[in-house]
Amino acid sequence: MPDVSGLNHQQAQDTMQAAGLYNLREVDGKGLGRVLVVDSNWVQVGQDPPAGTKVTADTVITLTAIKYTDR
Repeated sequence: MPDVSGLNHQQAQDTMQAAGLYNLREVDGKGLGRVLVVDSNWVQVGQDPPAGTKVTADTVITLTAIKYTDR
C-alpha cells in the first residue's frame, strides 16, 4: 500500500485509487467529527493499515487527516 502521509486528502485518495484501492474511509484526525468536504483543504497525518502493508482490493483503508489550519 502506498504512503500518502503529507499529501492533501484529494491526492491521497487519487493515489490509493491508482493502486486499485477504493474502499476508503476518512477520519478527522482532531477527533472533532468534522466532515472532509473540500478534500484539498486537508492534509494526511495517518493511514491504517500502515504504508507498505500488503492488502487486498477489498481492504478498508482509513485515511486520517487534519485541516491545514490545524497545524
